[in-house]
Amino acid sequence: MLNLSLLPIGSMFFALFSAIHTAAAASSSTPTVVCVAGQCLEGFSNTTLGMTISASGAQTSALLLPGQYTTTTNPELLHDLLTSSSASLSPSTGFNSSSVSLPLTVALEPGLAIYSNSLYGGSAGFSSLPTSPVGNSSTPLTAQSLALSSDVWAAIDVGSTNRVIFWDSVPDFSQLAVSGSLSLIDMQSSACEPACSSSGICTSSGTCSCAAGFTGASCESCESDFFGSSCQACPSGCLDCDDGISGSGKCLAFNITNAPSSCNCINGECGSDGQCSCNAGWTAADNGTACAKCASGFFLTSTGDCKICEIGCSACADITGDCQTCKSGFTQDANDKTKCDAEPTTTSSGTVCPDGSFSSGATCSPCSSSCQTCNGATSNDCVICASGSYAFNGSCITADSNGVCEGTGLIADNNKKECDTCGAKCTSCGISGFTTASTVNQLQCTGCLPGSFLSNGTCVSSCPAGTFISSQNNTTCTSCDSSCSTCAGSSTFCLTCANGELASNGQCVSTCPANTVAANTTKTCLDCHPDCVSCSGTAFNQCLSCPSDRPVLSQGRCLPVCGKSQFFDSTSGSCQACDSSCSSCSASGPSNCLACSSSSQALKGGSCVSANCNGTSDVVPGLGVCLSDLVLVPQASGSSAAPLPSITGLTQPTVVTQTSSKRLQWWEILLMALGCAFIFLAVIWCWRRRARKQRAKRTKAFAQAKNLDQSRSWRWRLVRFGEKLFGHRPSKRAHLEPTPDVDAGIEDSEALKLMKLRNAEEARHHQEMEKLMLISDYQYPPEKRSSYYPPSVLPSLYDTGNARRHLNVVDSTTNRLSGPSLYSQVTGVPRNGPEARQPVKKDLITSRFSGSSMNSSVPYSARSRDLTRPHTPAELYAMDVRSDLLIDTSTPEQPSHNAQWLQPTHTGATVSSKNPFRR
Repeated sequence: MLNLSLLPIGSMFFALFSAIHTAAAASSSTPTVVCVAGQCLEGFSNTTLGMTISASGAQTSALLLPGQYTTTTNPELLHDLLTSSSASLSPSTGFNSSSVSLPLTVALEPGLAIYSNSLYGGSAGFSSLPTSPVGNSSTPLTAQSLALSSDVWAAIDVGSTNRVIFWDSVPDFSQLAVSGSLSLIDMQSSACEPACSSSGICTSSGTCSCAAGFTGASCESCESDFFGSSCQACPSGCLDCDDGISGSGKCLAFNITNAPSSCNCINGECGSDGQCSCNAGWTAADNGTACAKCASGFFLTSTGDCKICEIGCSACADITGDCQTCKSGFTQDANDKTKCDAEPTTTSSGTVCPDGSFSSGATCSPCSSSCQTCNGATSNDCVICASGSYAFNGSCITADSNGVCEGTGLIADNNKKECDTCGAKCTSCGISGFTTASTVNQLQCTGCLPGSFLSNGTCVSSCPAGTFISSQNNTTCTSCDSSCSTCAGSSTFCLTCANGELASNGQCVSTCPANTVAANTTKTCLDCHPDCVSCSGTAFNQCLSCPSDRPVLSQGRCLPVCGKSQFFDSTSGSCQACDSSCSSCSASGPSNCLACSSSSQALKGGSCVSANCNGTSDVVPGLGVCLSDLVLVPQASGSSAAPLPSITGLTQPTVVTQTSSKRLQWWEILLMALGCAFIFLAVIWCWRRRARKQRAKRTKAFAQAKNLDQSRSWRWRLVRFGEKLFGHRPSKRAHLEPTPDVDAGIEDSEALKLMKLRNAEEARHHQEMEKLMLISDYQYPPEKRSSYYPPSVLPSLYDTGNARRHLNVVDSTTNRLSGPSLYSQVTGVPRNGPEARQPVKKDLITSRFSGSSMNSSVPYSARSRDLTRPHTPAELYAMDVRSDLLIDTSTPEQPSHNAQWLQPTHTGATVSSKNPFRR
C-alpha cells in the first residue's frame, strides 16, 4: 500500500512540455554524470532513479540508470568506475543495495515507484508487490511520473470510472491521453500461469499468494473448515461443518472434549484425573481397556448392553443369559435355565415353611414385610422382595415414579424383581408413569455418554435423518422443521427440502436466486465462485459474467487484465488490440498510448512520435525518454557561460587490454618437476609392490602344491630372535621342523595324482636305463645300493655338483620311455626288488600315459620316448674317463674318446693351465 503525500498533478499540455522539462532538469544546481550502458552525459539532472556508483580516487561519481553493465561497457569513465576495487553503490528508492559484482544489473525491485516531478525526479516513493490481495481499497497517487519493474502491472483508477492498466514506466503523466485524480487499486506480477483468482495475488516468483482461508494453485477454493465466499472459519467447537465456497458454515458435528476414548475407555466417563468411571454392569477387559466387558453377575445382550443375571444366579452366559453358577441355597430351575430357585426351608420336624416365612427350629417364622420370600427375619435376608421393592446388593429398595431405584441410577425390573442397568451408552434413564406392571423395554434414556447423542430415548452414535444436533447441549438430536429433509443449526435452516423445492441459504425456494446455480443431485442452490457474477457451476472457471474489478471473461474465467498489448473494451466486454505504435494503451487508436513499441519514439500527448534525442543519445530502454532529456547540458553562449568540469573518458570508448601470459618462475618449475617425479615414483612403488604380492601369491601356491611349506618351531623363533638381537647371521642351530601337510586330509586333485604317478614311472625308467647302459660302471648313491649291484669303479655321478643330481629329472623336451617291467606298467609303482637282466629292446614301447590323460598345464610330455637322447654332463664325463667301458648309444659308430679332449689355446699366461680337461 502506498502512503505518500506528493505534489498534486495538474493538466499538462504538449506546448508546455519543453518548459516543464527545462525547469525540472535545471532544478539540480550541481553538475552530475548520468549513464546508461554505452553512453554517459555530464550536466544538470533532477533524476533520482537508479544507483549512484563512486570510487576512491575517481574523477566523479555517476548515476547508473536501469540496465546491465559489464567490464566492456562504454565509455572509459564508466568502465573505470565499474572495475575499480574500491567501487561502491548508493541505491535510490526502490533499488536494492548491493556490492559491485560484474556483470551488474540495475533494476527496480518488483513493485511500483512514483516521483513528485516528471522525468523520474523529485521526491520518490516505492511500494513493493503485495503478499495478499488488496481487496476493494484504493490508494491515492500524487505523482507526475511512475516507474514499474518488469513483468508487473498496476491497475489505476483515473477519475471516477476509468480503470487503466499500466505495464510500462511513465516519464510524465501530462503526456498521457487520460486525466484526473489517480488511485492505485491493484498491482500484481504477470508471471503466474494460470492467473490467480480474486482471493490470491501473483508474486514475482510466479506463484499465487492466497488470502487467509483460501487454498489451491490459483487460490480458488477454501481450506478445510472454512466456508463462504470469503472463506471464513467454521464456528469454534465444530468437528465438522458445512464448509467450502458454497457452504453455510453450520456445525454438523461437535468436538467431544471428554470422549471415552481419551482415557482408553468404552462404556464410561473420563474424569479430570484421566480415570474412567464405568457405567453399571461394566468392568475393565483383559487387554486393559476400561469398561469393555460385563462385570460378574451380568451378561452381554445382543444389543451390546450388560444386564443383571436372575436372582440366585452368580454367573450367566452372554446373549442367552442362561445361569452357569447358582448361589448357595439355590438350584437351577428345571424349566427355565436362566433362573435359580431357592431351596425350601423346613422345620426340624420336616415341615416345609410357606412363602413369607422361614424355618426357626421346630416352627416357621414370618419374613420381614419387605420380603416375599426369605431365609431370615431381617430385610437383608430376602430372597424375593415384596411387591413394590427390588433387590439391590442383598437388600430390597423401592423405586420412584420414573422407575429409578432410589439412591441408584438403575431401573426397576418388575420381572426380575431386581434393579437393572439402563444401557451401555446411557448415563441415566426412566420409565414414564412407572407402575408394578411396567416393563424395562419402556425405559427412556435421559442422558448419554460423551460421543453419543440422545435420540427418542436412546443413545446413538449419530443423529438420524431429519434431525440435527442441538447447539444448546451438543448431545441431543432435535427434529427438523416439516419443510426440511435435513437441517443444521436450527430446525428451520434447511440443507435439503422435503417437498421437492431447492434449498438456498437455509430456505426452501422454487427457483435459485441470482449469483447461484442449481445442483440437481443435492436439490440445493449453490453460490457462484466469488470471481463470477453469474455462472454455470461453482468452479472458478465456470463464470458467465464478471464483476467490474475482474472484467475480462476468458475461457470461463474472470481475469483482472487483458494482455499487455490489449485493452478492455467495456462496450463489447472483450479485449481489443492496441494500435501498432503502442506497447500498451488505454483505448483504441494511436492517440491513447501509454507507452511506445518503438525504441526510437517517445510519448507526447498520448501519441508516439519521434524522440529527436539530442546528439548521440537514445531512448533509455524501459524508461521511454531520451538520455538527453534527463540531463540538461548547457550550451556555451558567449563568455558568460560557466564551463562544466573537465572529465576525461566521458566519450572515449573502453579499451580492454589483453594481459600476456605470465612466465613461470624457476621455483614454480622446480615444484612442478618435483611433483611429477613424486607421482612417477609413487606409481613405480605401487607397481613393484603389486608385483611382489603377485610373486608371493604364486610362490605360496607352488609351495602348497609341492608340500614345501614348513612351519617354524618355537625353538627356531627363539634362536632367531637372539641372533637378531645380537646381530648374528642366521645359523643352523635351530632347524626347521617338518610339519604335516595341512591338506593331508584333502584328496589330491586328478592332475596331482597323474603327476605323482608319472614321476614314479620316470624314476623306474631311469633305473632300467642305468641297468642297461651303466651296469657295473656307475657309483650309485648309498640309498640305492643293494647286493645285486656291486660298487662301480667310476666316480659317482651324484657328487659332481651338477644341478641335475638325480637321473629321474629329465628335460621335458626329450622323449621318454616306459620301462620294461610289467609290474610297473600295471601298478605305476617301481619295483623295490632286483630286476632280471633283459636284452635291450630295439622296438621301444611308448608311455602308457597318453596325451589326453593330463591337461596342458602338466609340464611333462605325453609322447613316446626314444632311447636315443642327448648326453648329460655326467655321461660326457664318464665317456672321457672310461671310454673303453662305456657304450655310446647316441651315434651308430663309437667315436674316439680323444675327440672329447679340449685343444690347448695359448692365452699368454706364464703358468700352465690347471684345467684337467686340457692336455
